[in-house]
Amino acid sequence: MNFFLDTLRVILLSFWYNIEAFIHLFVPRRRKSVAGEVVLITGAGSGIGRLMAQEFAALGTVLVLWDINQEGMKETAQLAKECGAIKVRFYLCDCSNKNEVYRVADQVKREVGDVDILVNNAGIVTGKKFIDAPDSLIEKTMEVNTMAHFWTYKAFLPAMIAKNHGHLVSIASSAGLIGVNGLADYCASKFGAVGFAESVGLELLAIGKDGVKTTIVCPYFINTGMFDGCQTKWPTLMPILKPHSVAKNIVQAVLTDQVYLLMPKSMYIISALKNILPMKQGILLGQYLGAFNLMDTFRGRSKQE
Repeated sequence: MNFFLDTLRVILLSFWYNIEAFIHLFVPRRRKSVAGEVVLITGAGSGIGRLMAQEFAALGTVLVLWDINQEGMKETAQLAKECGAIKVRFYLCDCSNKNEVYRVADQVKREVGDVDILVNNAGIVTGKKFIDAPDSLIEKTMEVNTMAHFWTYKAFLPAMIAKNHGHLVSIASSAGLIGVNGLADYCASKFGAVGFAESVGLELLAIGKDGVKTTIVCPYFINTGMFDGCQTKWPTLMPILKPHSVAKNIVQAVLTDQVYLLMPKSMYIISALKNILPMKQGILLGQYLGAFNLMDTFRGRSKQE
């Protein structure tokens, strides 16, 4: 009897959830207010981190900026104030260093208070094929792109759990869903970030803390300089993303408690196909989309920020 009832429940709820998802294709989801909340953004000294800071500032939030680039953070802080942030504080923090993350996190909690929205945005890329990448760069990639998320969650999640309120945002990558030639260490780090965020999200639901939301962001290449030189084979299908548009979409996803945000929209289809197509057909599709040659002309930033 339990099997019958559980199965019936799954069928009925699945039917309803699909109707709900269809309705929201045409009716926008209600946006929550984040006015007065404390938003911490790592890698806020430039690029998407800076643009997200400006977007959140316009919503009347308190901003906490982390980066290893002090001058960049000063510029971001000034822009955020001009956009309407209630208060802006910035801290030098090397997110690859666990002890430094914990130290600066304690300082934030003393000086600003508990963090309501945590945006793990800091990231680096080596741009080298696996066999050519120095061990030190591989380790750094994993420390910044993956392990830093562990330490920031450890630092700020307990307060969110206690209040059953908060939002965890992981800026991952489409390279965290599909392997890419020439990005072995980067893909590994982003796959790790996606898996970590998904698992913690499930842990929170399992203990009844459904007030702590999770948003996992998986964009294609963004025109911020990080992947300078990379070219897309079919720009209409897989365009290099515009930073301002990406930042707006991320903040919108947070405001509507969207769990997964893939950009461009074609990534939803490509990601799904990867998991259902025969391997040979998947490789054929990857070749067609240019996944084997995306990094051939990679230059990247002259200096990692």
